[in-house]
Amino acid sequence: MGESNAFSIATVGTRLWRTGCALRYTAHMDMSVEGIPEFGTKRENEERRDGGCGVVFDPATQRYAVGEYTGDGNGLYILFSGGVNDDEDIEQGILREVREESGLHDFMHVERIGDVFTHYRNIAKNVNRVAKATCFLAVVRSADTVPTQLEAHEKFSLVWATMEEIFANWQARNENKDYDHWIYFLNKAVARAVELGFDTTNRLA
Repeated sequence: MGESNAFSIATVGTRLWRTGCALRYTAHMDMSVEGIPEFGTKRENEERRDGGCGVVFDPATQRYAVGEYTGDGNGLYILFSGGVNDDEDIEQGILREVREESGLHDFMHVERIGDVFTHYRNIAKNVNRVAKATCFLAVVRSADTVPTQLEAHEKFSLVWATMEEIFANWQARNENKDYDHWIYFLNKAVARAVELGFDTTNRLA
């Protein structure tokens, strides 16, 4: 599976530095509740839409699952994500979104990674959003898929990528800080996957 990729995570104030891919982002705390960090750039006419995302990992291939946008999405990688219905708890809702958007459904380990407030531009729906987002790490038992249930605007498909490939994809498109919260979540999820022994390609320096 190739050589191990070392990375370190250190928090200084509200700024997290990741040395492996030289990624940096800043979290501001003015909207924070109980220490929840806030990411992104505030915009006018933001719609509130709470939900979350899943960082999905396959120990067999040592790859992470993302959606790759086609057309106007210009190859953007996304974490599978969405809103949660009133009759769902947050874990059920996020796993449902992962299943509907990727087809992945066979998980052997799921755990909550963290919560943030985030401001971002939803390119699929062409709206400005603000949300409280929750992230789960989901480790697959198998990469078998069921048919997806994508909405008309969701023009992406499942691909498997390394941590470095995902970070590079976001870094090239992050001039407006729309993906800072995903960078934060993926950093934490990879670190946890390493701690649990699922991710054996990356390592904490």
